Order: sequence, then structure tokens, then C-alpha cells
Amino acid sequence: MQRATLDLWVGIFVVAGIAAVLFLALRVGNMGSFDSASTYTVKASFDNIGGLKARAPIKSAGVVVGRVSEIGFDSNMYEATVMMKLDTRYKFPKDTSASIMTSGLLGEQYIALEAGGEDKKLVEGDHLKITQGAVVLENLIGQFLYNKSEGESKTAEPR
Repeated sequence: MQRATLDLWVGIFVVAGIAAVLFLALRVGNMGSFDSASTYTVKASFDNIGGLKARAPIKSAGVVVGRVSEIGFDSNMYEATVMMKLDTRYKFPKDTSASIMTSGLLGEQYIALEAGGEDKKLVEGDHLKITQGAVVLENLIGQFLYNKSEGESKTAEPR
């Protein structure tokens, strides 16, 4: 009888441990939909989204105000379209701008919202008009190297 009770408690402990690890893994990976806050959807178009992924945070003044819900491609305008779910507690003006930023040098990408000055607020289904795409590190390095080699070739030419 003593052995059966011990086995039961060990089993309960193992199941609780697995549940805790699963919960933490979902939270760290931004995969868990444990948020019960109501949201409204806003759309934005970007020329380049870099490594932005669904469930990426949307921040304003460093505070997470929403999450990226869906990423698609507009074949008419050849731009990436991003659907954002913003918490209804946070109301932004219609002239709010959206930029894709990176946490640190090589960190995760997120969308930064910069509030405008218009009196009318964003509502469900609105489209942000002012956007700035992601800065791709490889493009910056390539541009730097191209400009550097171009500068050296100009100084090497005889006058």
C-alpha cells in the first residue's frame, strides 16, 4: 500500500512538471494565446519586413500594445501586408506610423508604433499609411562595401 501511494505522488509530480515546462515553452515562444484582452485589427503595408514573424510584439514607448496576427503578400502592390491585433485599452490616432525595429543588434524584430497628432482614433479594419520597413543588416553591409570600393577607385584615378 505504501509503494502505491508513493508511485501516485511521483506520477502527479511528473505530470505537474511536464505541464509547467510546456506552459513556459509556450510563453517564451510567444505561442500561447493566454491573453484574454479584447483586440481590434489594423493593417499595414511594408516594402520589406525582414525576419518579422506572426505573434511578434507591437510596442509603443517600449510597452507591448499588441501582437502581429498575420503576414501576407499583396501581389498588386508587391508589398508585405501585416495584420496587427491591438489591445482595445490602447487607442492610437489615425496618423500613427509603424516601423519594423530590432531588439538589439541581432535580436527579435517587432513593430514600433509612433502616435500621431490627429484627433480621430484607429478603429477595426483601418490601414496605417505611414510605414517604414525593416533595415536588413546584409543590405547595409553590402552598401557600405560598395561605397567603400567606389571611394577607393576614385582616389586611385590619376588627375
